[in-house]
Amino acid sequence: QVQVVEYGGGLVQAGGSLRLSCAASGVRFSDNVMGWYHQAPGGLRDLVASITSGGITNYRDAVKGRFTVSRDNAKTTMYLQMNSLKSEDTAVYYCYVNVLGRTYWGQGTQVTVSS
Repeated sequence: QVQVVEYGGGLVQAGGSLRLSCAASGVRFSDNVMGWYHQAPGGLRDLVASITSGGITNYRDAVKGRFTVSRDNAKTTMYLQMNSLKSEDTAVYYCYVNVLGRTYWGQGTQVTVSS
């Protein structure tokens, strides 16, 4: 049974930083992709960043240069360092892990950026 849990959301002022963590347990295969989506109120769930087990990263244009995704394969843990936060980054952030074509989601963590 794969379980995915996010940590680290909260309230921050514009220009500040937050670090999100995601721990995935029960992942039996080392070849997987982990990533983050976010969903603002009334909006769609959009990809923020992803990282393969080999360290290949992908970012949405709006966060390039501000967000950094990384992972610790030994712990199946992923991080999202978010710097220079903007009010438009306010959303629920969801972690996912995709292994053997199946995607598992966390429950989401709220990030609120006040202007």
